[in-house]
Amino acid sequence: MGDKPHLYLVDGSAYIFRAYHRLPPLTDPEGTPVGAVYGYTTMLWKLADDLHKADGPTHLAVILDKSSHSFRNDLYDQYKANRPDPPEDLVPQFPLIRDATRAFSLPCIEEPDVEADDMIASYARAATRKGWDVTIVSSDKDLMQLIGQCADEDLEPGVEAGGCIDMLDTMKNARIGRDEVIEKFGVPPELVGDVLALMGDSVDNIPGIFGVGPKTASKLIAEHGTLTAALDAAEGMKKSKLKERLLEHRADAELSRVLVTLKEDCGLPVSLDDMKLVEVPPEPLAAFLSKHGFTSLLKRLDAGTGSPARTTELDPARQDTKGVTPGEQGNRQPPPDYPAVDRSSYECVQTLSRLEEWIQRAHAARLVAVDTETSSLDCMLCDLVGISLALGPNDACYIPLGHGGNDMFAERPEQIEKAAALAALRPLLTSDAVTKVFHNGKYDLNVLARNGIAVSPVEDTMIISFDLDAGRQLDGIGGGHGMDELADRHLGHTCLTFKEICGTGKKAIPFGEVPLDKATEYAAEDADVTWRLYKLLKPRLAVEGGTRIYQRVDRPLVPVVAGMERHGIKVDRAQLARLSEEFASETARLEKEIHGIAEREFTVGSPKQLGEVLFDQLGYKGGKKGKSGQYSTDQSVLERLSADGAEIADKVLEWRQLAKLKSTYTDALQQAINPETGRVHTSYSLVGAQTGRLSSTDPNLQNIPIRTEIGRQIRETFVAQDGNVLLAADYSQIELRLAAHMADVPSLKEAFANGEDIHSRTASEMFGEVNRDTRARAKTINFAILYGISRWGLAGRLGVEADEAQAMIDTYFQRFPGIQKYIVRTLEQVRECGYSETLFGRKTWFPRIGSKNQAERQGSERAAINAPIQGTSADIIKRAMVRMMPALEAAGLAHVQMLLQVHDELVFELPESDVDAARKVIENVMVSAAEPSVKLDVPLGVDIGTGTSWGAAH
Repeated sequence: MGDKPHLYLVDGSAYIFRAYHRLPPLTDPEGTPVGAVYGYTTMLWKLADDLHKADGPTHLAVILDKSSHSFRNDLYDQYKANRPDPPEDLVPQFPLIRDATRAFSLPCIEEPDVEADDMIASYARAATRKGWDVTIVSSDKDLMQLIGQCADEDLEPGVEAGGCIDMLDTMKNARIGRDEVIEKFGVPPELVGDVLALMGDSVDNIPGIFGVGPKTASKLIAEHGTLTAALDAAEGMKKSKLKERLLEHRADAELSRVLVTLKEDCGLPVSLDDMKLVEVPPEPLAAFLSKHGFTSLLKRLDAGTGSPARTTELDPARQDTKGVTPGEQGNRQPPPDYPAVDRSSYECVQTLSRLEEWIQRAHAARLVAVDTETSSLDCMLCDLVGISLALGPNDACYIPLGHGGNDMFAERPEQIEKAAALAALRPLLTSDAVTKVFHNGKYDLNVLARNGIAVSPVEDTMIISFDLDAGRQLDGIGGGHGMDELADRHLGHTCLTFKEICGTGKKAIPFGEVPLDKATEYAAEDADVTWRLYKLLKPRLAVEGGTRIYQRVDRPLVPVVAGMERHGIKVDRAQLARLSEEFASETARLEKEIHGIAEREFTVGSPKQLGEVLFDQLGYKGGKKGKSGQYSTDQSVLERLSADGAEIADKVLEWRQLAKLKSTYTDALQQAINPETGRVHTSYSLVGAQTGRLSSTDPNLQNIPIRTEIGRQIRETFVAQDGNVLLAADYSQIELRLAAHMADVPSLKEAFANGEDIHSRTASEMFGEVNRDTRARAKTINFAILYGISRWGLAGRLGVEADEAQAMIDTYFQRFPGIQKYIVRTLEQVRECGYSETLFGRKTWFPRIGSKNQAERQGSERAAINAPIQGTSADIIKRAMVRMMPALEAAGLAHVQMLLQVHDELVFELPESDVDAARKVIENVMVSAAEPSVKLDVPLGVDIGTGTSWGAAH
């Protein structure tokens, strides 16, 4: 941009809210909330420092909103009407943020009844007429109307050429010019206002045309040139929903065009020349930092080291994100300033005296990373082979406890006797004064608990990673949360693998037989890497808004879930064996019938042979071959054939279900019974489902059919010990209740408040009458809409034509417009930010939301619609689980055991005599689990049943 003056206009209001939501609550020495002030100060300091080092501005000012009223409110009284009041603890920080700006000796501009965007537009135009270039520091889409436009008229006297405008998005460290606007909106900046007028804005409550999203709006403006032309063209369009909306809501679009137009002639309270950027005088800034207790920033100022530590979201060292799909960038962290991993530095601790020295150092450090090595992956059957500790980079050790051959004559290396080592470690691992950091700590907690040590308090790097980056991708590759993957991604380090140490196949040896030098390298490295990951990832929680979900939901859940796994649940082996025999007999009968229809024998479980029978031999239409050259025979194909009347497809579907249930449950459960406890101990994953739901394996209890007779029979095999009963507590229609709250649907909220049958209420609204058929349809539609179902998907579920299904969807949105607004709002956020968010702040990333592949994009959109609802449901039941045992203990019911969590249900075991007392506690904890963090507009309902088996209680 040459040597001409260059003005930077900072959208300060955006900085404030980003700072507030990305940092934990803080108070200054006087007790005033200052979390947002600290974040704002850090961000502003960093911006000034970065621009000073680069080819930065000659002039700079910060623009703030002074009041909520502007001329737009006079034009449209509903403008920004839906915006909630600022959080209580943010309000007293607004004047301090102004003080912070002035402490940098920067102009802080705000005018009553004038929005910051209009002030920015006015200053930008005035500067370009003086021949200055302008950069707007913001990511606000409304301000993108100004980008790329260069002043070519009304130039000030003596100015030969006007200046131009671009934008700097500091969140992505990306410059936004005319080309980037065209890429985002499909139209140049001068037509962005027309696109915004059509699509509206749910945040500012600009009406637009209901049902017209960004893509449709961009297409209409690109085709017709202007908003007026697009609206005029509606009369000649083919009959469609879009035509109806354009004609019916034309006035809304024209009003919206006025509302989104930036006012460029506001009075300028500070002259442009007074914005000249000079070196920041340290005195006022030092006084401000000292007053509010920002000691770390004050030290940097005193040391003259420039900006504070760079946060991950604003680090200029990160690669440019222009053109990157939302969510792909952000979880590759700048390498920490640690030495490279040096396995030769690790110590093998073989004497009690050396162990005690490590323990003393750990107490002094107040934080230690811990890992266990065992004889197998089953934490309920394995032997503890060793423990590793880390106190810093390359400051790690391995304590062998069970090394040596299984043969009684095998030579055993020198190592501390296990009981003595555990006795020495117990005070450290149970001390409230020392934080223990694990990766997938649930496993280690169970191993150590079985050895008599109840570890606390605990941090878990796997959970931290999940709460930061669930669903996020890096360089187009899925971002998992295993230690090796995180070490490679964040530390640039490749860990030793178990196979490298123990071998594979017939030559594989147990870890207890690995030589101590190799075992030390492998085990201590795990602790070292865990320590490094913790130091890298934990600070990101505060910066990226993950603190609340980690500290209040997921972190305290780790020991709770570990305890459930250890306790397990009893299953009736004899009953399982009988079911296996029945399923085997039934699958044999079905197989015979399938062979009869095919008029030949073949392997029903072979997709290749089944495809040949269906499409080559029997001649059914629609067979499609994949890359392997064989026909697809997945469930959707068989369901389509079944709908077309193919009896063989019905039989194969039934055969598959029985065969799967037999292998997955009735056979597998018998093998899963722990010989020491006589119970089944399922393993829960806290990071297995992207939305935050728990998932289970070995066995997987999530996939037992819920409402079928076969599912009930399997649940009957989960039983209570003699003298006890099982209690099942199930949230009633929690996702629909949350949808009513989150989408603000008055009729649904009223129905739940009055205890009505929600599906009957929907049937009445949709079809005008309630009977068995309309209620069933309403139930299907209620849940399908929340999963973003398409017209074809709904048509398949209801057995109707696609046009009829679309009519039902349209009617649903007409009756419950809040649901459609919620969907539009959610998709807008995900496309803009790359993630959705639950009521508790859990982020789920959707990196393929902008994919050019239609199937990928639509799949992401469907998942994004449901994620905030399903994720909030998961958060609520997790909060209930964390609170449950303390509440039961307080009621004198500590002996009540929480055994299972499946979907929206918790299962307990307890003496029958305690059912009435426990029922009250359990119900109260579950219905109030959202509070006080979230106050719902609808009551949560819980259905509770009891019986000697899970099936009887369910």
